[in-house]
Amino acid sequence: MLYAVVLTVHSWLRWGVLLAGLVAFVRSALGASRRAAWTSADERAGFWFSTVLDAQFLVGLVLYIFLSPFTHAAFRDIGGAMGNSGLRFWAVEHVFGMVIGVALVHVGRVRGRKADSLRRHRVVAIFFGLALVAILASIPWPGMPAGRPLLRW
Repeated sequence: MLYAVVLTVHSWLRWGVLLAGLVAFVRSALGASRRAAWTSADERAGFWFSTVLDAQFLVGLVLYIFLSPFTHAAFRDIGGAMGNSGLRFWAVEHVFGMVIGVALVHVGRVRGRKADSLRRHRVVAIFFGLALVAILASIPWPGMPAGRPLLRW
């Protein structure tokens, strides 16, 4: 029961991550193309992207370490799991891609703060864009061997 509840929260929170990430990326990409000054709204967009992503990552870690029957099965026989695309996705690929995404968002925020005003939008857009690519590639979309529904009830 707890697994189902936490998995549902994790599934729905993904849309918050994607929305916040898209907003933050678009703001920074447009700012870079317009050579606009960095604003508090740009800062808030990056803050919300990293905050929602961190919350999602923590919920995912609870699933990964404690609750998921898939990761438990994979770690009972890691060699066998590497030969099964579904188990390999949950044991390695999903978490690895998400760790990369989280790292890119946080590095982008730090590097953006350190960049001069003319480069700030561009630096943040690059890191947030790469983070979104890693995140999107690591989501278990329907139709994949380990696919999940778009909306879980």
